[in-house]
Amino acid sequence: MPSTAPIGILDSGFGGLSVARAVRARLPHEDLIFAADCAYAPYGDRDDAYIIDRLEAVISFLLEKEVKAVVFACNTATAVGIRYFRERLAMPIIGIEPAVFPAVRHTRAGTIGVIATSRTISSAKYARVRERALDWADASRPMPIRVIDMPCPGLMECVERGDFTSPALHALLTEYIDPIAAAGADEIVLGCTHYPFLAEAIRAHAPKSHLIDPAPAVAEQLERRLGYLDLLAPEKENPPQEHFHATGANEDREKVLRRLWPGSPRLLAMEP
Repeated sequence: MPSTAPIGILDSGFGGLSVARAVRARLPHEDLIFAADCAYAPYGDRDDAYIIDRLEAVISFLLEKEVKAVVFACNTATAVGIRYFRERLAMPIIGIEPAVFPAVRHTRAGTIGVIATSRTISSAKYARVRERALDWADASRPMPIRVIDMPCPGLMECVERGDFTSPALHALLTEYIDPIAAAGADEIVLGCTHYPFLAEAIRAHAPKSHLIDPAPAVAEQLERRLGYLDLLAPEKENPPQEHFHATGANEDREKVLRRLWPGSPRLLAMEP
């Protein structure tokens, strides 16, 4: 695989653009292909078989584009499918998971919140991440650490329809974020890639809490893996290419894409 090949980034919807932004900032010379499975979203409340089936379709699309690496810019997809695909594909596959470790390390209050989809919160992968972080805290922190897990049905859909300020959004945040803030959490982990786009609204409900976005760590790990394999793109005179694809592509979804990504990107159809 040549170093000039593009990087594939996938998500169930447009939340993965928060990871794509971090990848673009860290790897400015790379060509990117973003694939959003909007027509079949959300993944967060689906069973494993459904998610694996949809990931098969999206990854097949990216492989046809001859990508050199695949980034799972979706916590649910990572939790359910990353081991399955790492066993089957001979290329770097980078996942994302809720950043519980940084929250546990940095909390001064001893209480952190983790907001994510229902599927991520209930996954075995998240349970392992949570347990390892708390085991480390028991051995290394002088205070007991409490983790408040908060599944957040509906938040992902707000981002997908371009809703960042409505009363309906704030009603959801009142239900999900206010109890975390009332419990004194000083760190809130954004456990879904859609949630960084709601950061301003979330801060309005938890003004004393620090929000943790794991996207920069994903970009750092991607850079590390590509560098190890000598697959980092060389510097070039022309700007890098960025292509955005989605199942169910339409004018409304393109408008949302343009709110979340600089410039005037086009949204291209991806076969289901």
